[in-house]
Amino acid sequence: MTLLGWVIFIVALLFSVMLHEFGHFATAKKFGMKVTQYFVGFGTTLWSTHRGETEYGVKALPFGGFVKITGMTSMDEVDPADEPRSFRRHPAWQRLIVLFAGSFMHFVLAFVLLFLVGGVIGLENYSTTSQLGPISSCVPANVKAYDDNICTATDQPSPAKVAGLRAGDKVVSFDGKSVSTWTALGNDIRGTPAHRSVPVVIVRNGHRQTLHVTLATVSGESSSYLGIGEISFFQRYNPVRSVTYAGSLFGQVLTGSAKEIGQLPSAIPHLFAKNRASTSAGQVTSVVGAGEITGSVVSANVGWQVKVDYVLLIMASLNIFVGAFNLVPLLPLDGGHIAIVIYERVRAWFARLRGRSDPGLVDYTKLIPVSVGVFGVLVFFGLMLILADLVNPIHLT
Repeated sequence: MTLLGWVIFIVALLFSVMLHEFGHFATAKKFGMKVTQYFVGFGTTLWSTHRGETEYGVKALPFGGFVKITGMTSMDEVDPADEPRSFRRHPAWQRLIVLFAGSFMHFVLAFVLLFLVGGVIGLENYSTTSQLGPISSCVPANVKAYDDNICTATDQPSPAKVAGLRAGDKVVSFDGKSVSTWTALGNDIRGTPAHRSVPVVIVRNGHRQTLHVTLATVSGESSSYLGIGEISFFQRYNPVRSVTYAGSLFGQVLTGSAKEIGQLPSAIPHLFAKNRASTSAGQVTSVVGAGEITGSVVSANVGWQVKVDYVLLIMASLNIFVGAFNLVPLLPLDGGHIAIVIYERVRAWFARLRGRSDPGLVDYTKLIPVSVGVFGVLVFFGLMLILADLVNPIHLT
């Protein structure tokens, strides 16, 4: 199941990359720019085909993708016949749309995924009554096993299982105290010493029964353990409510993503700390970490709706982060190219005010050192995050 989670993550990531590049591709085509290549991956070409003036294909290394638009910068050599259709000869507003389209597609995909969570899969809610949901089959060996709902062959059977409690039973009395809500039942369990037999009155199929349970303890937990779960149900929103839910959560994740991007430099010193999860480094992860988390979710002992919800939320969050990060105004990111186009138009406006001609395109050759430097920093951050996720991963709790 963990492998299945990785497969789901990789396929979803490649789809996201293809959608990003399709945003650039579709808008460039719409404005009449010449697009010569649309590829998934990098390196050696595994397969390609030509449709009109564009070559479509797949390359060996599935680490991204690219669209090649003629004349993206002032450095590109362009056939004079193609110059009118080059990216650099189109109006600034069209170039800005083409550059922003990649991140826009990430945002659209994220919004659709959040809409599916709210309107199609539904959000998990819990009953407030004292009716029992899933019954645990064991006493977990430790807190982590408890959090992950993991049982092994050597674990002792849970008190609830030994006593004969079943999902659907309604508890009306615990240790002589009447209960009607899940909160009251939980408080009574936590307030009862372990290893003591207590009577539990339940209603099953309309008939009252009295069972006796002997509470246990989980290593690392201070309160007693019975081994019962709440009844959960999934509530689907109507289309309007789903849109507002998706918009609200989108805004929260976007704000959080901006905060995470700002925390990246400060997170580096804590990536290999034992308490990484409680530091700023616990809020950032690489594709390896995101893949591990997806694998953990898919392999978790929970219902399929919970798994689908979590996977969709992971992919939505990842797309929002990537879309936002790509707009950071630094080369070679799209945000850097957007900043240059805006700078060119501001510079042209000032030139007109002074009665001078438009200075034209920015000389990209002067920006190569900056672009290479930023690329090096991004590679460094990426490798450090991957290494940290391999040797000091963040575990779901």
